[in-house]
Amino acid sequence: MIMMKAISLISGGLDSILAARLIKEQGLEIIPVKFKIPFCHSDKKKEGGAKDTSCLVREALGVELKEIDISEDFLKLLVRPKHGFGSNINPCIDCKILMFSKARELMREFGASFVITGEVLGQRPMSQYRKALELIERKSGLEGLLLRPLSAGLFPESLPEKEGWVKRDKLMVFCGRQRRPQMELAKEFKIEGYPNPAGGCLLTDPAFAKRLRDMIKHQQLDLDNAALLKIGRHLRLTPAAKLIVGRCQREDEELVRLAMQGDYLFMPGDDLAGATALGRGEFSDELIKLSCNITCRYCDLNGKISADIFYRRLPEASLRAVNSTPEAEKGIANLRI
Repeated sequence: MIMMKAISLISGGLDSILAARLIKEQGLEIIPVKFKIPFCHSDKKKEGGAKDTSCLVREALGVELKEIDISEDFLKLLVRPKHGFGSNINPCIDCKILMFSKARELMREFGASFVITGEVLGQRPMSQYRKALELIERKSGLEGLLLRPLSAGLFPESLPEKEGWVKRDKLMVFCGRQRRPQMELAKEFKIEGYPNPAGGCLLTDPAFAKRLRDMIKHQQLDLDNAALLKIGRHLRLTPAAKLIVGRCQREDEELVRLAMQGDYLFMPGDDLAGATALGRGEFSDELIKLSCNITCRYCDLNGKISADIFYRRLPEASLRAVNSTPEAEKGIANLRI
């Protein structure tokens, strides 16, 4: 007898792991898939001993997680989503439609018969109320082929239930934002080290949304620029020039790593502790001087009123020094995104 297969969409939280485990317990083969987009941080290892997603999947499901990058497709829909944004710049419905459509394509590739998600009816205000869930299922081409094991009893029977591939009486009727039922089910399955429930999407963060809107406004949204949005202090110098200043050593190192040909790097000399800054766009001599002064503002001058700030334009290796004085905080505030 051929084992029935299901694509299980993994978000990084507990719910999607539980949904997949419920179906695995019924003897089906689970193919766990996580779609990667630029603005999701749920795949990072969480604080407090929580495990990363791939580890959770391996321990709970006994198989390896497949990660598929859909960043380019996501950026295209982000500029003008058909179904609008949530509270900030989160296109939740269009994002789900994209992911579910990709999952439908994977069904053919892996010989799967349906798709599983960890959605819970009423848990999210924009994308998990009944009308939105029905819309997403229809627009993604998964009508009848989408199973939500945690809330299955609250929906009409899906094809997997009608055909007897999955026993409906072994599925859940979870609803709303309460977490106790999921925690009890995790305990039953001996799933440990899962992250606390929290939004994994940076697009719901007001400060991050402001940076992204600025990037879209100036028609600079691409994968390379998107990678910078999570890092540092962002300053809009002109419509064609931005400066990002690191807030710690890790961010300073990340800015250097992400710098591209044509970018400017600004940094203090070896005798000073301070930030590294990355300039991207069109920089005049005046903007270079301003960027040096801003970088100087985030350096420890040891009581001095000025210091040499060094800069180079990639791929040049040689550094040029500019004697700089710290830019006034008011001036920086006017530029901050």
